[in-house]
Amino acid sequence: MATKKRTTKKSALKKAAPKKTITKASTKKPVSKKKLSALDAAEQVLADSKEPMTTKEMIEQMAAKKLWTSPGGAMPHATLYSAILREINAKGKDARFKKTERGKFAKA
Repeated sequence: MATKKRTTKKSALKKAAPKKTITKASTKKPVSKKKLSALDAAEQVLADSKEPMTTKEMIEQMAAKKLWTSPGGAMPHATLYSAILREINAKGKDARFKKTERGKFAKA
């Protein structure tokens, strides 16, 4: 008796499926205007301002100038405050911001 070689469904699908080729044109993403981060927008607001600002004031100015809007967070000023402090602590003298007094920041 001769034994037949059984093919499974997976191996049959592998054989039947054509190979896909990826071209460079299909991997390109359309060019779009990149959104500013909250830190980048805060940097721009502080550059335009002559005086140090609180993060609440920065958030209001960023929204008024349409640079950045909160994606729905309850306290975006607290998030911005924390992000600015993280940058100051991580980068030291190379940070974009400096703390002038309690709760107020200026562009470095």
